[in-house]
Amino acid sequence: MSLDLRPLDESDLPDWLRAVNNAFLMPPTVTPEELAARRPGMDLDRTQGVFDEGRCVATFRSMPRELTVPGGERLAAAAVTNVAVTATHRRRGLATRMMSHDLAGAKERGEAVAILIAAEYPIYGRYGFGPATWINEWDVDVPRAGLDRRWAGPAEGRIDLMTPAEIRKIGPELHERFRRLTPGAINRDDRWWDLDTGQLVFPSNPWKEPFYAVYRDDSGRVDGLATYSVTEHRWANKFPRMTLETGKLIAVSPAAELALWRYLFSIDWITELKSGFRAPDDIMPLLLGDPRAAKVETNADFMWLRVLDTPRALEARTYTGAGSLVLDLHDAAGLAGGRFRLETDADGRASCTPTRDDADLSLDIAELGTLYLGDESVQRLSVLGRVTEERPGAATRADTLLRTPRRPWTPDGF
Repeated sequence: MSLDLRPLDESDLPDWLRAVNNAFLMPPTVTPEELAARRPGMDLDRTQGVFDEGRCVATFRSMPRELTVPGGERLAAAAVTNVAVTATHRRRGLATRMMSHDLAGAKERGEAVAILIAAEYPIYGRYGFGPATWINEWDVDVPRAGLDRRWAGPAEGRIDLMTPAEIRKIGPELHERFRRLTPGAINRDDRWWDLDTGQLVFPSNPWKEPFYAVYRDDSGRVDGLATYSVTEHRWANKFPRMTLETGKLIAVSPAAELALWRYLFSIDWITELKSGFRAPDDIMPLLLGDPRAAKVETNADFMWLRVLDTPRALEARTYTGAGSLVLDLHDAAGLAGGRFRLETDADGRASCTPTRDDADLSLDIAELGTLYLGDESVQRLSVLGRVTEERPGAATRADTLLRTPRRPWTPDGF
């Protein structure tokens, strides 16, 4: 069977989107209105399809993004999305062909890493990706939470409810400040904000306006934003039974973070609060008088990372003090493997250069992706046999250098 893999042209888009919908079990038909809304967000040079007798049977797309790494540097990344193979054409190597083509292109473009959100865990390790950030989701029994529901507002600063139009103006600048402080965060472009505030709506996904709560400090500076919706609205025996679902909550100061959570828990009639996807070490459960009221609904991998340029990636982030490690990296795709010496100074700044010296640690490039943002323990991976300690004590030294005080977090999908 002849299968044609190629970048898209304009005439391919309806069939390509239909293939995406087929694979992700969504209504297949693509209306002209849907096509018109989605087309501006797609770079056809970075969008691939596999065609069988003219019909699209596999899809792949990537986008340029900036990833915040420990220390605040923003690293050029290829964000992979819309990876799908129609069930009629599985096990023919189509995803591998598309991934290989895209990763090679990303490396040529100077993107130091590739990132994705894995729909299924077992797929992407074979391509050199490792889970780099995780998320938790909590379901909170609000009456048991042990907070004073009569809270009158923050002692400093204030919280205001704002309109989508107001958020469209102030949100981007706040998020830029937030993502500089958050390893694992990615940039949000204008299109993201248009979708979030209802200025752009996909016909297949009708928009419902959420509530927007903004925290401002005493000077009037916006330091935090929470979005939320009330998804269950009923009364039983004259008692409210209301569910609040948190959308996004970002903050650039402890005062803003605390105030926004306290505000959400103080809203009248709410008996259940769903946190949405949060950092695995989010403060929210410990804010409660009874943390047991926050039941874990989800604890899972979220963003996966694949290193494409080892020296550039390792030099972009900062480390915990001075040290030296020789890493022997195995990369079956030949994109980022080799033996490298990582040297860090007292300020945590690094140099990374090829070397022939004996290795301290040996690992696959996917394990470097898992370790890169500081979330995982080298020692834990060595127990599993996923990292080999070639020199005694190297795993401990690596953990000292790599780990971060707070766990990395990716607030946004893509």
